[in-house]
Amino acid sequence: MKRILITGGAGFLGSHLCDRFIKEGYHVIAMDNLITGDIRNIEHLFKLPNFEFYHHDVSKFIHVPGELDYILHFASPASPIDYLKIPIQTLKVGSLGIHNCLGLARVKNARVLIASTSEVYGDPTVHPQNEDYWGNVNPVGPRGVYDEAKRFQEAMTMAYHTYHNVETRIVRIFNTYGPRMRLNDGRVLPAFIGQALRGEDLTVFGDGSQTRSFCYVDDLIEGIYRLLMSDYPYPVNVGNPSEITIGQFAEEIIKLTGTDQKVVYKELPKDDPKQRQPDITKAKEILGWEPQVSRAEGLKITYEYFRNLPEEELYKAAYHREFTKK
Repeated sequence: MKRILITGGAGFLGSHLCDRFIKEGYHVIAMDNLITGDIRNIEHLFKLPNFEFYHHDVSKFIHVPGELDYILHFASPASPIDYLKIPIQTLKVGSLGIHNCLGLARVKNARVLIASTSEVYGDPTVHPQNEDYWGNVNPVGPRGVYDEAKRFQEAMTMAYHTYHNVETRIVRIFNTYGPRMRLNDGRVLPAFIGQALRGEDLTVFGDGSQTRSFCYVDDLIEGIYRLLMSDYPYPVNVGNPSEITIGQFAEEIIKLTGTDQKVVYKELPKDDPKQRQPDITKAKEILGWEPQVSRAEGLKITYEYFRNLPEEELYKAAYHREFTKK
């Protein structure tokens, strides 16, 4: 039985990866310090003999006994609320954390895949964004702690690949959604659905003309799995190229939820990207991958997940959002 370590294993994407590799017959070791992850995302796996959980911060030395075949580094705050609240931890997990994971991969002779992001492109001047674009990032702006952590992470990964012959894979993830997202994480989709469920007006920052491209989580996990099993060591965009403006997306959510809220507009945050659309040519050619789940289908599943959350979760999210503004 092959063994895989998944850092950030109790998070949104990490928990779905745990499920996928359990399904594929792996021995899965999930590692998370639970600073943004939620143990409830993986508690259904605890009874399995081929699943382990390590409550540990990857920014500190990592020890995993026995052999390891693969390491997936998904530990990182990934939402604006999180990385603005804990900027130092965000930088540490993207620097010390990746260094520890790569060192472990070298010792164990394991293949490592890191979760990078479309944020390495910053507020792009190229559209759609392809892997050869170097980005337009403000390193000292409020988003710099996340953007530069991911850019450093890519550089460190390639250095280990080049100088230590570590097998590396880099996935650049575009906006992803689905069950197990947190309502209070500040990202546009759970924010809109949470507001609709509470009967609040939907808040759009800016004039609503900025765009995003949303990929359903099952499609993303399939792309990550294929990239890990490929022999391609360089960055690959994985996302859904179906682009939509935030204003149009707000209207989609209102229609989906059957509510009659209005859309209200507020000032656009500093350095917020105006356009986001992946060029997935490499993913198609190298991985034979492209999204299969339409936005309408994925949103319906995601809405049902949020709609069935306990009521206290819904209002805890609203309280958290207001509290973190102060």
